Amino acid sequence: MSIKLKLIAENPENLGDFEIIEEQNKIGTPSTLYVAGPMIGCNQKNKNGRYYDFDSTRPEVNRYIQEMVNQGRAMGELNHPASGDVNLERACHLVTEMREIEDGYYGKAKVLSTPCGHILRSLVNDGVKIGMSTRALGSLQESKDYNLVQNMHLVAVDAVADPSHTKAFVNGILESKAWVVADDGSYEQIYENLEKAIKTMPKKDMDSYLREQIVKFIKSI
Repeated sequence: MSIKLKLIAENPENLGDFEIIEEQNKIGTPSTLYVAGPMIGCNQKNKNGRYYDFDSTRPEVNRYIQEMVNQGRAMGELNHPASGDVNLERACHLVTEMREIEDGYYGKAKVLSTPCGHILRSLVNDGVKIGMSTRALGSLQESKDYNLVQNMHLVAVDAVADPSHTKAFVNGILESKAWVVADDGSYEQIYENLEKAIKTMPKKDMDSYLREQIVKFIKSI
């Protein structure tokens, strides 16, 4: 049975500041810039009203570490896109390390020599405060005090400006977009193609088309 998921963007709170590390192997050679600090926060209600249970989050983060971080595939983008995938053209850093801390995960990311990586390096050199913010697919279980994040699928850890100002990320769940995860573990975005088709369709054909799409949607979930 497939599970309907939404895109969730978060940044950890009250876990400390990010550290900027510049490494150079030999004098006269290009240096490598790293951003290190807390990347995922658990076991506390965040300012978005969401709660990540450590025991539930740990298996998914461990999967991400094994499949993405350890394999050199854990790229992140400059700011959160409205997508459940990583756009290689917008990649700006590569997460090279992620380890468990008391209430979350600490990570280290290498700034890439891509166009967006050069932008990130320039921002850092100009004194802009940089943080890291998770982008994941998941579902929410509502309760009186918070929304519990479930069925988490970590997509990326993106570079964001000034993570202490969390109001900029309050609308992290994109209500207009959703994904379904199939039995084989694949993710498929829904709604967007339907919306595009409706906008360009003649009114006389719309009723039959909507009935057909509703049936397909019900079968997909």
